[in-house]
Amino acid sequence: MKIAITGKGGVGKTTLAAVLARLYAEEGRKVLAVDVDPDANLGAALGFTEAEMQDITPISKMKELIAERTGSDNDSYGRFFKINPRVDDIPDRFSREKHGVKLLVMGTVETGGGGCVCPEHVMLKRVISHLVIARDEVVIMDMEAGLEHLGRGTAGMVDRFIVVVEPGERSVQTFFKLKPLAADLGVRQVSVVANKVRGIADEEFLKTRIGEEGLLGFIHYNEGIVAADRQGLAPFDTSADAREEIRKIKERINSMAEEE
Repeated sequence: MKIAITGKGGVGKTTLAAVLARLYAEEGRKVLAVDVDPDANLGAALGFTEAEMQDITPISKMKELIAERTGSDNDSYGRFFKINPRVDDIPDRFSREKHGVKLLVMGTVETGGGGCVCPEHVMLKRVISHLVIARDEVVIMDMEAGLEHLGRGTAGMVDRFIVVVEPGERSVQTFFKLKPLAADLGVRQVSVVANKVRGIADEEFLKTRIGEEGLLGFIHYNEGIVAADRQGLAPFDTSADAREEIRKIKERINSMAEEE
């Protein structure tokens, strides 16, 4: 099962990714959670402490590894390098495990004043391609608000692309903008999870704008999730209500996968 989760910042995609990962691990599945968001908050949402997160270096910051694998150096950097570097050992070497979930932090590429950053981009895209195509465990990717890291061949292998939205028109428009872009990349299934839903009016609005078939489920506004974020705790451990709502979403994902 390969799941990519996206949405604008603050909508709750990291909460969904973290709880889904913990739920699959709870079943005894091998789970790899991949943080591809520049904010890199997935570790905290999984239950890693701040000290543990400080010990993790994002792949994009591993300059020596990138230079070794891509063949770039100070003279050739930005001009000549491998576009198909070896990456198959990276998930096992650089992931860290907590609560039965392995976390791999990808990081982002800083472009301001740094010259050509092509080797980092190539490395990140190759790792993600390997995770989606070659790995046999559950892979859950917490993506930035876009599709930049997914190439055409890679995107087509994702089992489900989930856009997290809030019950508002601007948030819903994010889904409508991403859906055709995903289709262009060959993504077969694009669905929505609605977060911070406060009641029936919000549910009806989303059903009307998106359609019930496109909605995987609702996560209602929950003070337990807010408190977990303030305290740096895992929402899986602090909010039973949210955990059970996301469990139902997971069951629907599994059911839809079996039908396809």
